[in-house]
Amino acid sequence: MKPVEVNDANFQNEVLNSTTPVLVDFWATWCGPCKMIAPVVEEMANEYDGKLKVGKLDVDANPAVSMKYGIRSIPTLLVFKGGQVVEQIVGAVPKRHLVDKVSHHVS
Repeated sequence: MKPVEVNDANFQNEVLNSTTPVLVDFWATWCGPCKMIAPVVEEMANEYDGKLKVGKLDVDANPAVSMKYGIRSIPTLLVFKGGQVVEQIVGAVPKRHLVDKVSHHVS
């Protein structure tokens, strides 16, 4: 399972209206740390398939959502549950840290 491309147009439907928790990776093509964490984000999409939706949002191409959630540094990963942000992870963190933050939000 690959991460879903999330953008300003589909954010409401893909993230806020999702019946499962959603991990959104806010990233940009020029961001080195974003490239470092990308494989971890893809692994999470595979490992949590059916329990967690994983999305990627390019901050340069989608400024409205990025501004709404105050994304100032990337990578920033937000976990949404029931349309609300329940976790925020900033920076290229080890997979273990990401799993710790996400695991108690999935059933």
